[in-house]
Order: sequence, then structure tokens, then C-alpha cells
Amino acid sequence: MAIATLNPATGETLRSFQPLSSEEIETKLQRAADAFRAHRRTSFADRAARMHKAAEILESEKDRFARIMTTEMGKTLKSAGDEALKCALGCRYYADNAEAALADETIATNAGKSFVRYQPLGVVLAVMPWNFPFWQVFRFAAPALMAGNVGLLKHSSNVPQCALAIEEILCRAGFANGEFQTLLIESKQVARVLDDPRVVAATLTGSEPAGSQVASQAGKQIKKTVLELGGSDPFIVMPSANVQDAAQTAAKARCINNGQSCIAAKRFIVHQSIYADFERHFVEGMRTLGVGDPMEPATDIGPLATSQILTELDEQVRAAVADGARILTGGARIHRPGNYYEPTVLADVPKSSPVYYQEFFGPVAMLFRARDVDHAIELANDSDFGLGASVWTTDGREIARFTDEIESGQVFVNSMVVSDPRLPFGGVKRSGYGRELSTFGIREFVNIKTVWIK
Repeated sequence: MAIATLNPATGETLRSFQPLSSEEIETKLQRAADAFRAHRRTSFADRAARMHKAAEILESEKDRFARIMTTEMGKTLKSAGDEALKCALGCRYYADNAEAALADETIATNAGKSFVRYQPLGVVLAVMPWNFPFWQVFRFAAPALMAGNVGLLKHSSNVPQCALAIEEILCRAGFANGEFQTLLIESKQVARVLDDPRVVAATLTGSEPAGSQVASQAGKQIKKTVLELGGSDPFIVMPSANVQDAAQTAAKARCINNGQSCIAAKRFIVHQSIYADFERHFVEGMRTLGVGDPMEPATDIGPLATSQILTELDEQVRAAVADGARILTGGARIHRPGNYYEPTVLADVPKSSPVYYQEFFGPVAMLFRARDVDHAIELANDSDFGLGASVWTTDGREIARFTDEIESGQVFVNSMVVSDPRLPFGGVKRSGYGRELSTFGIREFVNIKTVWIK
């Protein structure tokens, strides 16, 4: 895939970039290694001051960064601005909390003194996706830099200007000596970087195949990895819930980021006694969403990021229908310039259909009926993925069962799933391993060193 900005709203190629040469990659690798030796010795106060500066830049220039995001991957301009502000929030969180999260922990033993010390590992490679082109990177970069590590970013090839803007922000904030560098490289060049002994770990957010490839290669070199992969999150609605509120949130949860989010609700599991009511409200909510130019304030859903994603989504819907699913609304691409697809609701997708187990990365929802709590949990867990789950009920016993028995990295009750810098984020099963954000995230790429003194 070429490294280029292709406006998904028009299909127009706006700017192309030459991949780095082997010599240029070598220069950046050595600069990163040199930067680590100095950066690891800096104080938390110094790092925090620079991270606060990054937050200020994100906030004061959010409109500029938003336009870059929207132009490159099609999210609505408002949501892009919100993403820039969320990145600022993440920077401030780690600026204010990193020192406490990584402070020495005294543990009583038979030693005169024993404690745990957290120390940075070194150069970490981040392979990042296009769907949240700023937030995905900053939720790695902020904790990594505050821990004393340095970062190399291999961003998705369709968001090169986002990648360069992030490096610019951090450089202007004071991380200007190689602590964070963007690598404009193709996927086939990642192996050379990952194999380099100066790179000690990697984090990837993306598809299962990409995660498997990076984890496999890093494993051969005995290098630490954190993976955040796909999701097919259940959204469960029980009789005690406010059906209209749940349905309204459901449409938002399915179509956030034009439906291109790993933690978007995708499988809607509704108790049979309220199914008809929920279906009516949900279908109406999906049908009334405005699809159009992501730069326009009235637009709810912009284009999908690439023509390939559009084609794959359309093929999935066609396959589901061929296997017996019913289309309740939508179900087709919108024939206009750009990668537009109708908000779609499918019902009665049979378990025998391969689509039943697949992730839809666009505004397509699947509806299922549940007989009772047991059946709802069974349906929720009948997936290879385990990233997030949203459950809607006011019954305390149901809440206890759902939060305990659903196989996922996070369960949100009476709310859609979101990421928050204060809480760990990650999945189980084929949704990946390791955690981002919170104290757990900053401790992923450190040496957890035991110190025992007689």
C-alpha cells in the first residue's frame, strides 16, 4: 500500500510520500538509541513539563489537527476535534500520575530492605492503525515517554500526515532529540525495524493478521509485545432497561467513528420480551443518521477510510443475506464519490454463516434475541473476540452475572464502551493481550526489578 493521503470523501489522492531508505531507517534507529540513553536519566518533573506542553499544543491547535484527521481517514470534523482533546487529556493524565505509578514499592520480606523498582526498557516500536489516528498513538506515546522509554511510530500508510503531525507536536513540546520519531515505511519494512537489537519491544493496534505477524516475529527475538486487535462487542439489553435510551445509545455505539472502532457495539442481544420495541427504536435511530461530507457539522457518518474497506463491508452484508439474514434498513453502498455506506441493521444472521463470527468494520449491526440471562451470556461469549461489552439492566443480580461471566477486557453497565486514561484498556481471546492506559498501561514497557538488600 502506497504511503499517501487519499481523501476518502472524494477518492482524490492529495499527497504521496516516499518510504524511508535503509540508510534513513538506520539513522533514525541510532538516533532513538542515543536518545534513550539521555532520556532515561531525565526527571519526571522535566518529562511532565514537556508532556503538559504537548497537551497545550493539542488543545490550542485542535482545529488544524482535526482537519488533517478528517481529510486522511474520513471521521467527522467534530469527532476529530474531540479526539485531539482526548489526546490532551491523556497527556495530562500521565504527566500528573506517571511518577506515582512508577514509584518504588517497598515489600516486607526477611531482607533488611526489599522493594520493586520500575525502569524503562528502551526503544519501543508502535505499529498503529488509521481509525483513531491521533488517540491510538498518544495513548502509547504519553506513558512510554513518561516512563523514560523512546518511541518509533510506524503509522498506517493512509494517514502519513497524521503521523508527521504527532511527531511535530511532541518535538515542539520538547521531545526534540529523537525521543519520538515517525517512520514513513511500508509494511514490508517493519520486519527490519523489529529485528533490530536496538528495538526492545513493540505495541500494535490493528487486525488479527498484523498482530499475529508482529507477535510472532517479536517472539523469535524474545521481545515484549502488547496487542490490541479486533472486537465484535456485544450490547445486551434486558427488560429492566429503559429501551428507548438503550436504543438511542446503541445507534451511537454502533456508528461511532463511522462504525470503524474496535470497541464499537456490533452484536445487539436483546431479551425477547422487549425485542420488538428495541428493534423499532434502534432501526429508526440508524435510519435517521445523516451520511455525508465529514467536514459538514450536520453529518453523523462520513465515508469509510478506504475503498477496500467499503468493498469488504459490502461483501459481508451480501454474504449474510445469502445465508438467510434479513436487512431491516440500509444494506448498500451509496453511489457517490467517496467510500460511503448506508447505516445497516441485519436480523436473523444464522450461526452457520461465517459472517456471524466476523467483525463488521463499518456502520452495520446484527440483532439477536435472547431468551434469558443465561442465553444472553451464551450469545455474548460465542465469539472469538473479547474486547468490550455493554449491558443494559437495573437488576443487581443480572449486573453481577454479566460483569462476572462475560469474557471481555471491559464491561460497561448502562453505558457504551469507551476508553479512559484512568482505566486499563485491552482484551482477551483474539482481541489481543496486555493493557494500555492507567497504571497498568505505563507498566507494560518497564523492567519490573526486584531489589533485595540484606
